[in-house]
Amino acid sequence: MKKSSYRILTSHAGSLPRPDDLIAANAEHEAGKADEATFQAKLRQGVADVVRRQVEAGISVPGDGEYGKSMGSKVNYRAWWSYSFTRLGGLKIEDIDRDTLPVHRSTPGNAVLSTFADRRDRARFAAAYSDPDSGITTGPRPMNWPFCVEPVRYTGKEAIAADIANFKAALAANGVSEGFMTSIGPASCARIGNRHYKSDDEFVFACADAMREEYKAIIDAGLVLQIDDPAIAENFDQINPEPTAEDYRKFTAPKIEALNHALRGLPQDRIRFHLCWGSWHGPHTTDIPMREIVAPMLEINAGAYSFEAGNVRHEHEWAVWQDAKLPDDKLILPGVVSHATNVVEHPELVAERIGRFTKLVGRERVIASTDCGLGGRVHRDIAWAKLETLAQGAAIASKQLW
Repeated sequence: MKKSSYRILTSHAGSLPRPDDLIAANAEHEAGKADEATFQAKLRQGVADVVRRQVEAGISVPGDGEYGKSMGSKVNYRAWWSYSFTRLGGLKIEDIDRDTLPVHRSTPGNAVLSTFADRRDRARFAAAYSDPDSGITTGPRPMNWPFCVEPVRYTGKEAIAADIANFKAALAANGVSEGFMTSIGPASCARIGNRHYKSDDEFVFACADAMREEYKAIIDAGLVLQIDDPAIAENFDQINPEPTAEDYRKFTAPKIEALNHALRGLPQDRIRFHLCWGSWHGPHTTDIPMREIVAPMLEINAGAYSFEAGNVRHEHEWAVWQDAKLPDDKLILPGVVSHATNVVEHPELVAERIGRFTKLVGRERVIASTDCGLGGRVHRDIAWAKLETLAQGAAIASKQLW
């Protein structure tokens, strides 16, 4: 991965807004109503356009916007996760009631990892979550759910090959030497129903073995791999009653072991890991503090770590790096613009946020990024304005630092 050797580089967390025509084409494709060649041509053009727009906005290390991960609506931002349902064999999709989603029986201390509907944040603010005028958005209610019913295996070779080909063509057309592509981490991949494996941890390791094929394909193609595994931090909110930080770290350790198992032998300097707390538009008062999860995060065999640092719940946690020791050969990608507000950050604030991190870990080891994916979180015009202000803030910081 590139370092900020003479200026602060910029990137983002992955998902970017889809244009209306691509959303419509995705919906037709999922319904089996689209001509395959026509759809693929539209997808290739969409990836080319989104890379061009990133370059024009000033993004140094662009992604493919996760355009190959189908997003059937403007508000369905779970494509980073749900795309894996179509790339894994051994799953069965069943109709469900959201309130009866499968409960994971792993037990940190005396607590149980429960359903999405039973999250502590949702329980504390139940009235707000049920009020359509509250401003809280969690996406559409799922009407069906995958269950693992036999050994899980990777079946997405053609899909990932197409994603890679589209992205590499777009990078070449725009003269970009380095780009990143996201892939789901094992712990998040395994947050579905399990009817086959004896334990949740066994299931996570099986997902690690399956998804390793996608990880290798991305790296072998010469791209930077970004692992999206919010379950590492986000599971904390789903455990009832709230566990101690120590119990949660013990609970999370096998999931990190599974991820490292999947990454074994792969070059760390081509891998970055994205940590977040779920990133839905809500109170987030039940997030685990960064100080309690930073050490486990650094145990992940990646060369760079992306994390939320620009929203009002986690911005203060830049101070964690006063005590946390970032290994000398690793980078950080702190979020300095946020998906959680429609307010577009001022470039001078972005520069100030960047400066907090460079003072603690060094200017060469900071790449300015976004808190989380912008696709589906804010209006597309606001998303692109945020990427532009990200680049403008990085330019200000670069003048101050070099």
